[in-house]
Amino acid sequence: MAARLEPILTIADLDAMPEDGNRYELVEGELFVSCAPNLIHQGILANLMFFFGLYLRENPIGKVFPGPGVIFSDFSGVIPDAVYVSNRMRKEIAAGDKITGAPDLIIEILSPGPENERRDRHAKRQLYRKYGVREYWIINPGKRAVDIYRTARLKLVGTLGLNDEITTPLLPGFRCRVGDLFG
Repeated sequence: MAARLEPILTIADLDAMPEDGNRYELVEGELFVSCAPNLIHQGILANLMFFFGLYLRENPIGKVFPGPGVIFSDFSGVIPDAVYVSNRMRKEIAAGDKITGAPDLIIEILSPGPENERRDRHAKRQLYRKYGVREYWIINPGKRAVDIYRTARLKLVGTLGLNDEITTPLLPGFRCRVGDLFG
């Protein structure tokens, strides 16, 4: 019995997807489709952008972008909820109108459903590790917690609860209480 091979999609195929309110992403040629984020998700993102904005206004060491397309290869392009790119990396990967390469930090806010969680925790984390993302945060609205992955292998270094503070070596002096993201 012959194995049935699915065609591998490319960034060109991704660019041809309809503008229908869905988010289309490719991970190693495999298509992932998700619905537009809900209001809880967008509220968390707005709070996150506020805290990054305050920090980066006082410490202009990079830029944070909400919902940018990030292209890693001809077969992998995703739309994280937010990315941080240091000034040094910005010259290399975000000099034009797209991010083409690994941002320093990627943040995903989990959308409801086991399929979304599997994509963010496994497929995307493997992709980010492969291309050298230095840090990855997964914000879990259901559990009101944040998982922090670091090092070259993007290993889980901690799960932070409502009263914990998010800090990162990428942003010296940055502090954000997890509970404030959900407020």
